[in-house]
Amino acid sequence: MTADNRIINGVQHQFGKNAQKYVESSLHSKGKDLTKLIEGVNHSGIECVLDIATGGGHVANSLAPIFNKVYALDVTEPILKAAEQFITKNGHQNVEFVLGNAEELPFPNEYFDTVTCRIAAHHFANIAAFVQEAHRVLKTNGQLLIIDNVAPENDFSDYFYNEMEKLRDYSHQRALKKSEWIRMIESTSFELLEMNTFRKIFYFDDWCERMDVSDSLKKVIEKKMLNANDEIKNHFQIKINAQNKINSFQGQSAFIHVVKS
Repeated sequence: MTADNRIINGVQHQFGKNAQKYVESSLHSKGKDLTKLIEGVNHSGIECVLDIATGGGHVANSLAPIFNKVYALDVTEPILKAAEQFITKNGHQNVEFVLGNAEELPFPNEYFDTVTCRIAAHHFANIAAFVQEAHRVLKTNGQLLIIDNVAPENDFSDYFYNEMEKLRDYSHQRALKKSEWIRMIESTSFELLEMNTFRKIFYFDDWCERMDVSDSLKKVIEKKMLNANDEIKNHFQIKINAQNKINSFQGQSAFIHVVKS
């Protein structure tokens, strides 16, 4: 089995067993990042859009009323089924659900007007391949809109954040720095139109519960956060309650809007 296949299998296992949690997650079903993405989409109502790694289907569900045709793609069949139930229950009949890999999209060249991907790229084995594939399937002047968690530019803080995410979820690969996203986008002949960042509060118990973290592993992660130096605690705004337990910490996500020239 190749390394990429092992990563995909890990994603399928993690999200397959936690599918309904992601449909019901308030962090994913709401939020100003989702609002920003939907408001940022240019559309006339006749276009075709692809939502990559649709997860709980919240983006596809929000796009269905404003696009002629929506394709919701995910590599994990149980979560794709959960998204389908969620979206069809909301009355949308113009969404097609496709089992597929973000790095090898099962679509012809220049097929879509718009491609979206929200809070998923940090799970991809090869983010550059995802960006290249999005470029391939987009029409000229087509738009790609990405939202993902981003790591700090400081190398030490970058390592700490990605280490915590990897401990909590073995399917996590890497949250990129904003500078890495910009280099990757521009090297793929996309034009960067906009990049905005958002503070993101993670409530520790909910953050662990969403990935079904065991009590023993949860204690390991919590201990690492409690023992972090002041620079890390201040950067991530780690909040500790009176019982010396982690209540929450702060990360950052980025909204990226690019166009294929």
